[in-house]
Amino acid sequence: MPEEIIRVVIVDDHEVVRVGLKNLIDLQPDLTVVGDYATGQEAIDKVPHHADVVVLDVRLPDKSGFEVCREIKEQDMNVQIIMLTSFGQDEMVLDAINAGASGYLLKEARGHTVIEGIRTVAQGGSLFSPQVTGALFQRLRSMHGSADPIEELTENEKKILSFVSQGKTNREIGQELFLSEKTIKHYVSSILSKLGYTRRSEAAAHFARYQADRRRS
Repeated sequence: MPEEIIRVVIVDDHEVVRVGLKNLIDLQPDLTVVGDYATGQEAIDKVPHHADVVVLDVRLPDKSGFEVCREIKEQDMNVQIIMLTSFGQDEMVLDAINAGASGYLLKEARGHTVIEGIRTVAQGGSLFSPQVTGALFQRLRSMHGSADPIEELTENEKKILSFVSQGKTNREIGQELFLSEKTIKHYVSSILSKLGYTRRSEAAAHFARYQADRRRS
């Protein structure tokens, strides 16, 4: 058995979704479901300090998922949250990022994608469905003008940003580049400052679309 089990909570008002995710997650040796709730208020009351990752629906019967995300993060910043929804509008992705979510997946995502997403955010990474990064990038780029600010990063910064976009933690990036975790932390802070972001997830989504645009050009 793994030394550290990732504690997962599922919040969705559809029982079939909760049961399906629970069965899938509990098959993993390093993951366990410690709670599943149908309402946002239940999650706010019970999740903080009792879970590592929350898989959270955007639309709940009593509160929006963004409100639930924000309130959980205010109580316990160590909880990582993945929004799992049928809706991929860029405004909703931005709302999720602003609420403190580390990931945004569409419900059409395959089971293994959800499982790997849980592991990624539990380790401090971030992830977004490829389907949502295109529109999101356009919105984020408009905040910076027509010139892409990634072009202004140094080669080392671009390399580190590419690892961030893969969901790697500072420690993992440091191991890849033979640099200390503290040095990587300084690099990431500089990258976020240059791009005008405050969260790794924002920069990761930006870089994903930047790479896609370069492959098409």
